[in-house]
Amino acid sequence: MKPKHHPRAARTRLLLRAVLPAVGTLAAAGASFPDAGELPAHAGPPDPLVMFNGRRVASKEEWLSQRRPELQALFQHYMYGRIPPKPERAEFKTEAVYKDCLGGKATLKVVRISFGAANAPAIDLLVLVPNARKGPAPVFLGMNFCGNHALLNDPRIPLTRGWVYSSCRGCTDGHATEAGRGSQADDWALEQTIDRGYALASFCSSDIDSDRADVSDGVYKWLAQTGGGPDAKPEPHDRGTIAAWAWGFHRAVDYLVTDGDLHPKRIVAVGHSRNGKTALLAAAFDERIAISIPLQAGCGGTAPSRGKVGESVKQINKNFPHWFNAQFKKFDDQPERLPFDQHCLIALVAPRPVLLPNALEDAWANPGGQFEMLAAAEPVYKFLGAGGLEAKEMPPLGKLLDSPLGYFIRAGKHSMTREDWKVFLDFADRHLGPPGGQP
Repeated sequence: MKPKHHPRAARTRLLLRAVLPAVGTLAAAGASFPDAGELPAHAGPPDPLVMFNGRRVASKEEWLSQRRPELQALFQHYMYGRIPPKPERAEFKTEAVYKDCLGGKATLKVVRISFGAANAPAIDLLVLVPNARKGPAPVFLGMNFCGNHALLNDPRIPLTRGWVYSSCRGCTDGHATEAGRGSQADDWALEQTIDRGYALASFCSSDIDSDRADVSDGVYKWLAQTGGGPDAKPEPHDRGTIAAWAWGFHRAVDYLVTDGDLHPKRIVAVGHSRNGKTALLAAAFDERIAISIPLQAGCGGTAPSRGKVGESVKQINKNFPHWFNAQFKKFDDQPERLPFDQHCLIALVAPRPVLLPNALEDAWANPGGQFEMLAAAEPVYKFLGAGGLEAKEMPPLGKLLDSPLGYFIRAGKHSMTREDWKVFLDFADRHLGPPGGQP
């Protein structure tokens, strides 16, 4: 099956690259925004094509040069906190290469990404590349939270160095042990991905920042120690750990585009739950990511903050105070004052495809509200000539809606499964073309 091509969307991507240096300049310049209580209330999702000052976006160029950077600044100011800057120095060291992984089907690479300072975080990137491929392989990039060693039972994969959750198999006193090897293999279904001709790259969230409200031991600690200014936020209520994890995605992409075994224009950001929130945010701020697939990302990711189903803004801020910045807490009891909703984050990925997969029993993630966010993002996709959401209603269980704004819902609960990965692969085939084809 050939990928869908939208000529206007292709021109938009070229124009986007031309204006990319301006992206984020509002946030970098310290743009002044009103306090939460001074913002007007919007009962429904705000129009993504209306500027903060009330003026409607008049052209594609105006979206790319003004509205898109403005939305990025708004999300960083009122919700996620600033995504840390790209380090001045980065080093990629391939520490090991094994060509006999998965019974000879794949090559396993162990890559260390470091930043030239002893106190800087380092990212251990697991890269699995299909051996039976024609040319550079498209690659799925995902963050894990139990360590690379949990994805595949292979003793050559180093145990993760940082803190891991007590729920991770083999965890002892917050640290990984040999007992955790391959414990998440069913969740990632790596052999299926390799058999379909795709590569997989993954890193552990604790390489960037531990998912702990009371501890900041990664990039924010490093920035604080080096005088990182407004980006250094070790305080739990103002830390923005999801933004830090998105920074980790970007640093992994820095490596992926240099690896000759991987296709630099066919990178798919994927993640489940909190990792899905991160995958969407990372794609919204990095044009190099070709597709974003946030699975069951829920509140703070792909579900509406104004939603009445599942987790609320107040609940997520109470339970995970370190995920978002201090400004976002001001909307706990007044989410209708947010100058955006999550459809605007989806719109920031335009014209690139986005797929929102869900599960029927995962009401906490608000599957219906996520479909509404796709519909609310559609005007931007159509404005840019990128197609949109090719359905008025949610598709039936088990049927993939593979339009540029895609949707899928299956039976089951909050989890990542082999069935989900098959859908990810089918969606990537549809929009990138099958592996081995022309770019």
